[in-house]
Amino acid sequence: MSIVLVGLNHQTASVALREQMALAGCKITDRAGGLPTHNGLSALPHDLQLAGGIHDSLILSTCNRLEIYATSGDPSAAVHSIVRFLSGLQGLADDQLRSHLYIAEDEAAAEHLMRVACGLDSMVLGESQILGQVAEAFARAQGAGTTGLVLTQLATRAMRAGKRARNETDISRHTTSVSHAAARLARQRLGDLGEARVLIIGAGEMAELAATALHDEGAQHLTVINRTYAHAERLAQRFDGRAYNWYHLSRALAEADLVISATGAPHPVIRRGDVASILERRNGAPLVIVDVALPRDVEHEVSELSGVLRFDIDDLNGVVDANLAQREAAIPAVETIIQQELDEFLCWLRGREVVPVLVDLRRKVESLAAGELDTALRRLDGADPQAEEAMRLLVHRIVGKLLHEPTVRLKSEAANGNGVAYADALREMFALGDEPAGIPAAVNGVAHHA
Repeated sequence: MSIVLVGLNHQTASVALREQMALAGCKITDRAGGLPTHNGLSALPHDLQLAGGIHDSLILSTCNRLEIYATSGDPSAAVHSIVRFLSGLQGLADDQLRSHLYIAEDEAAAEHLMRVACGLDSMVLGESQILGQVAEAFARAQGAGTTGLVLTQLATRAMRAGKRARNETDISRHTTSVSHAAARLARQRLGDLGEARVLIIGAGEMAELAATALHDEGAQHLTVINRTYAHAERLAQRFDGRAYNWYHLSRALAEADLVISATGAPHPVIRRGDVASILERRNGAPLVIVDVALPRDVEHEVSELSGVLRFDIDDLNGVVDANLAQREAAIPAVETIIQQELDEFLCWLRGREVVPVLVDLRRKVESLAAGELDTALRRLDGADPQAEEAMRLLVHRIVGKLLHEPTVRLKSEAANGNGVAYADALREMFALGDEPAGIPAAVNGVAHHA
């Protein structure tokens, strides 16, 4: 049984194609055998599973990736069926889609999922959301009844690797978001933001991100000002704040402890004179201004004013770059964790390939022992029931002790990659049947683009 992966992500497919695949997946109905979710499919259509010899599957669908993991006795057929299915979602020829896909088998597929869960394959290195998305995908697959023992073990190991990476390394520490960098800079300068009076200038996407980041850092008193009052009011309501009309800018500046400016205007909206005119009303209270706009919203000369600390996008980018460097420095430690969890998974997987022959061997030895015991008991007609029970227990213990060492050694050889050869030899020597070692999991898989 092999593990296969077919996927596309932000590195191989455009945003438009990823959106199309996600939306198409949501349109699949239960009549087709798939189970739609808000993130696309939670299970593959039943006819596809039959055509590809697919036993189990797990689908990871996010805004940046669509990945299908499956187990199959015929990996080539499974990959072909999955590619055809994905192509059919958008009415594309298989060849058109293949250039955007990556395909991996066995060890490479398992390692990829672990790298994804650890944030090493994300658009933003170390981002934490992906671990929750892997957990959600696993839960959906469990709910759909499509995760067998192998994918359950793989997903569990991948999530464990992701948690360890975030707890034991710096891969997800130190923000790489400009808006969060601005919020943390503000907290460093002002301390607890719970009582700080925060003014957000602008009501667009960057302003919203900044407001969210500040709220996450504990800010509770937000005021939003924008040239379009309705937009300011809408954003303010999200955070139980208040909105000002643009002509109240001077008043808003005078009241604020922290200003985040993010208008996207083509020219400065806060000039030196605007800030100088309100300083007397502040009674010496310091004012922190963080300009996250590009072009810049705040004149550079504002920095010359006493009691005013002005920061712009260049200051924040320096923080972000330094933080990203710290995350990049954590990559080797994360890869060590991945290798540890991958080795544990492969050891477990290899051990599974000898389970059928061990079951057959125990069944045969126990059957022979039971037969010989029954023959002996018939010859001892009228044996005491307690003596008979003691003899049966004795035979059971002898069988267990006899098979213990071969069982341990065979599992050890399986962990070293020799399980199939030893299992086949054992099957041959004890005439256990014509079937080769069960679950011949090839674990030296390859990863490649289709």
